[in-house]
Amino acid sequence: MKRTFTTAVAAVLTLAAAGAAFAQPGGYVRHDEWKKGYHMNQADWGRGEKVDWNAHHLRHPPSGYEWRQVDGNYVLAAVATGVIASVIANSH
Repeated sequence: MKRTFTTAVAAVLTLAAAGAAFAQPGGYVRHDEWKKGYHMNQADWGRGEKVDWNAHHLRHPPSGYEWRQVDGNYVLAAVATGVIASVIANSH
């Protein structure tokens, strides 16, 4: 029991120190690391839903790129590599 608790506390502290993602009200997550040129990991990309860029008033994606909505943020990234070209972060 003590070992499980210690492991859980260590995991929480590691995530907090990394500062990668912060939960926001309404279930949105802020990803400070998502910037132009950042390589988005496959788990985040796969969790996102492909977005109709025109219906959401986003710019036309270049060939080989697509818009995804991930954790309430719009991310334009290369489909093959996950390299981010643009992010519109949720402000909630």
